[in-house]
Amino acid sequence: MIGAYARVTPAELHRALDDPEWALELVGGRMEAEAQECPRPAPARCLDVDTAWDALGFLLRRAAFPVDIVHGEEPVPGADDWGYGPPRYLTPERVRTAAGALAEISGERLTAGVGPGDLAAAEVYPAIVWERGMPLDFVSEHYELLRPFFRAAADEGDGMLMWLG
Repeated sequence: MIGAYARVTPAELHRALDDPEWALELVGGRMEAEAQECPRPAPARCLDVDTAWDALGFLLRRAAFPVDIVHGEEPVPGADDWGYGPPRYLTPERVRTAAGALAEISGERLTAGVGPGDLAAAEVYPAIVWERGMPLDFVSEHYELLRPFFRAAADEGDGMLMWLG
């Protein structure tokens, strides 16, 4: 399971909420185009955090993060499964709140005091890597990609779609 994100303009978000099939086509096209270009997180319209998504969620909940940037806060009405369930979204306002909070917490600070054993004990996906003692560098590296991605989205007034694929 991979955690995936797509930045969308307010108009695109509105249309996505009315027509989730259109949104899936939009996101699929963007992901395909960006897979060839490999843009940096700030200008990218799509981003994935690989299998770090559940560890990020665990660490962000631990830090009392104000926005659920891993699972989204609202379901896309009527959306079909985009991999491991339907997509969810954040409004542009919640993206701005998230970007501000992300600016306050570095990846190093997010993972401070937590080790692989803690993630294994909490049954964080994928449990086998934590049971084997994988360092949290993998998680903090993906977290550091989210920071400029959300900042750029907030600066441009974008909303966000997210899903597990």
